[in-house]
Amino acid sequence: MPITDLTHMKSGESGIVTDLRGGHGMLRRLDALGIRYGARLTKVSGQFMRGPVIVRVGTMQVAIGFGMARHVFVEIERIRAPGIDK
Repeated sequence: MPITDLTHMKSGESGIVTDLRGGHGMLRRLDALGIRYGARLTKVSGQFMRGPVIVRVGTMQVAIGFGMARHVFVEIERIRAPGIDK
Protein backbone atom coordinates (compact mmCIF):
# COMPACT_ATOMS: atom_id res chain seq x y z
CA MET A 1 0.00 0.00 0.00
CA PRO A 2 1.31 3.45 -0.83
CA ILE A 3 2.76 5.76 1.81
CA THR A 4 2.33 9.51 1.39
CA ASP A 5 2.14 12.63 3.49
CA LEU A 6 -1.17 14.21 4.47
CA THR A 7 -0.90 16.96 1.88
CA HIS A 8 -0.93 14.44 -0.98
CA MET A 9 -3.88 12.40 0.30
CA LYS A 10 -7.24 12.96 -1.36
CA SER A 11 -10.26 14.01 0.67
CA GLY A 12 -12.05 10.91 1.95
CA GLU A 13 -8.94 8.70 1.92
CA SER A 14 -8.06 6.88 5.13
CA GLY A 15 -4.88 5.36 6.41
CA ILE A 16 -2.58 4.50 9.30
CA VAL A 17 0.14 6.89 10.50
CA THR A 18 3.51 5.24 9.79
CA ASP A 19 5.99 8.07 10.34
CA LEU A 20 6.13 11.47 12.01
CA ARG A 21 9.02 13.77 11.20
CA GLY A 22 9.75 16.90 13.13
CA GLY A 23 11.06 18.34 16.34
CA HIS A 24 10.02 17.47 19.86
CA GLY A 25 7.53 20.34 20.06
CA MET A 26 5.76 19.40 16.85
CA LEU A 27 5.56 15.74 17.85
CA ARG A 28 4.04 16.73 21.21
CA ARG A 29 1.48 18.93 19.46
CA LEU A 30 0.49 16.14 17.06
CA ASP A 31 0.24 13.69 19.96
CA ALA A 32 -2.08 16.09 21.81
CA LEU A 33 -4.31 16.12 18.71
CA GLY A 34 -4.39 12.30 18.61
CA ILE A 35 -2.09 12.04 15.60
CA ARG A 36 0.51 9.44 16.61
CA TYR A 37 2.17 6.29 15.26
CA GLY A 38 -0.44 3.67 14.40
CA ALA A 39 -3.40 6.07 14.55
CA ARG A 40 -6.04 5.64 11.87
CA LEU A 41 -7.15 8.89 10.29
CA THR A 42 -9.25 10.15 7.40
CA LYS A 43 -8.55 13.31 5.44
CA VAL A 44 -11.68 15.43 5.48
CA SER A 45 -10.45 18.36 3.41
CA GLY A 46 -7.46 20.38 2.38
CA GLN A 47 -7.11 23.81 0.88
CA PHE A 48 -5.50 24.40 -2.46
CA MET A 49 -2.18 26.25 -2.25
CA ARG A 50 -0.91 25.49 1.26
CA GLY A 51 -4.00 25.99 3.40
CA PRO A 52 -4.87 23.97 6.51
CA VAL A 53 -5.57 20.24 6.32
CA ILE A 54 -8.55 18.84 8.24
CA VAL A 55 -8.41 15.21 9.37
CA ARG A 56 -10.70 12.97 11.39
CA VAL A 57 -8.93 11.04 14.14
CA GLY A 58 -11.30 8.75 16.00
CA THR A 59 -14.43 10.82 16.63
CA MET A 60 -12.82 14.24 16.41
CA GLN A 61 -11.81 16.47 13.55
CA VAL A 62 -8.66 18.54 13.80
CA ALA A 63 -7.08 21.12 11.53
CA ILE A 64 -3.32 21.30 11.15
CA GLY A 65 -1.20 23.63 9.09
CA PHE A 66 0.16 22.65 5.70
CA GLY A 67 3.76 22.58 6.94
CA MET A 68 2.91 20.24 9.81
CA ALA A 69 0.80 18.04 7.51
CA ARG A 70 3.84 17.55 5.25
CA HIS A 71 5.59 15.78 8.15
CA VAL A 72 2.83 13.22 8.81
CA PHE A 73 3.21 10.08 6.67
CA VAL A 74 0.31 7.71 6.20
CA GLU A 75 -0.07 4.27 4.65
CA ILE A 76 -3.22 4.68 2.59
CA GLU A 77 -5.85 1.97 2.92
CA ARG A 78 -7.16 0.79 -0.40
CA ILE A 79 -10.82 -0.12 -0.49
CA ARG A 80 -11.47 -3.16 -2.63
CA ALA A 81 -14.63 -3.83 -4.54
CA PRO A 82 -16.61 -6.81 -3.25
CA GLY A 83 -15.63 -10.09 -4.89
CA ILE A 84 -12.13 -8.97 -5.88
CA ASP A 85 -9.33 -10.90 -4.19
CA LYS A 86 -6.33 -8.94 -5.46
